[in-house]
Amino acid sequence: MGHEELLARHRAVMPRWMALYYEHPIELASASGRRVTDREGRTYLDFFAGILTNAVGYDVAEISDAIRSQLSTGVLHSSTLYLIRSQVELAEKIAELSGIPDAKVFFTNSGTEANETALMLATQYRRSDQVLALRNSYHGRAFATVAITGNRGWSASSLSPVKVSWVHGGYRFRSPFKDLSDADYVKACVADLREVIETTTAGDVACMIAEPIQGVGGFSSPPDGLFGAFKEVLDEYGILFVSDEVQTGWGRTGEHFWGIQSHGVTPDAMTFAKGLGNGLAIGGVVARGDLMDCLTAHSLSTFGGNPIATTGALATLNYLLDHDLQANAAKLGERLIDGLRDIAADRPAVGDVRGKGLMIGIELVGADGAPDAAKAVAVLEGTRERGLLVGKGGLYGNVIRLAPPMTLTEDEVEEALGILEDVL
Repeated sequence: MGHEELLARHRAVMPRWMALYYEHPIELASASGRRVTDREGRTYLDFFAGILTNAVGYDVAEISDAIRSQLSTGVLHSSTLYLIRSQVELAEKIAELSGIPDAKVFFTNSGTEANETALMLATQYRRSDQVLALRNSYHGRAFATVAITGNRGWSASSLSPVKVSWVHGGYRFRSPFKDLSDADYVKACVADLREVIETTTAGDVACMIAEPIQGVGGFSSPPDGLFGAFKEVLDEYGILFVSDEVQTGWGRTGEHFWGIQSHGVTPDAMTFAKGLGNGLAIGGVVARGDLMDCLTAHSLSTFGGNPIATTGALATLNYLLDHDLQANAAKLGERLIDGLRDIAADRPAVGDVRGKGLMIGIELVGADGAPDAAKAVAVLEGTRERGLLVGKGGLYGNVIRLAPPMTLTEDEVEEALGILEDVL
């Protein structure tokens, strides 16, 4: 069956709002390393990795062998009503890596569920339904996570179980403070945060939730130290801080294992998902023990932390640490960003190249500097035609997102830069 036939079947039974890439969408049929092959036999270098999820790449023996070993036991599922050895071992490792004092971990099936859980914990702990979130943010597609998503393109409903106040800071390129120095930018955003708390809330806010680098928002980020400065203000009011590490976790930013560490602050809780499972569905929350234990009703997760997902995730995390993929992300990410900035130097259509490690955004603009979504679509299509898969995002749909598997090689970086130079 070719792509066109499958597309017709897809459109007949799938919702219209379920996005597909490309004028002629493709089905991925096989993969190895950093390359995927579609159903019609075309092979591509993958620089989006299933939206940052295939963090270690494809067909990794150590991960596949661990999953097969668990499959051989016949126990694919037991629910969290029973002890799960791989779940406990994975939680121990994540708690230690988190740096959060007396940390405990709860596993979910996705980043959306993880953020919903964090909101439930924070609002229960603080006995408040007030939440601070950042403009241009994205936190998921469920009821509360849509409410704290500051991006019109992904906000399907105005209804909300929480009261949200919005603060500046995450998207610097089009911020009213963009022309300030780093230090003055931080001061302006901190002043805005304080004013938002004083003017739009009753003071007893449950939490602030923020992505260290805004993913769907176009891989945008503030100067280092902003969230550390925010935390000082939050502490004055007793407001919890939740770092959404769904896209920035596991060393992808290169310089740190968690994105929030660039800001010199330890959050009260972190949410995670995507890269931990290297394709398996897993997410979760790691939080202070007193915060995690604050629920007074029964709760569990039928599928969260299941034996297959936690076995695969544990193998993924061990592989990532054993092979120091964080260092690889730092090294090759620097080469990618430098190469892209060289390319952008004489191309006025590129308004900004930004990011850290293997999490890089290319913002495309018109002659007047306005967002140009059509150019981003053209780059998306042009790179695919030349054998490179990239992502697209941003508040205005005008940012190309690059987030290849962290096992990326130097030759693959140069190959991708050549294609991007040609297309841009």
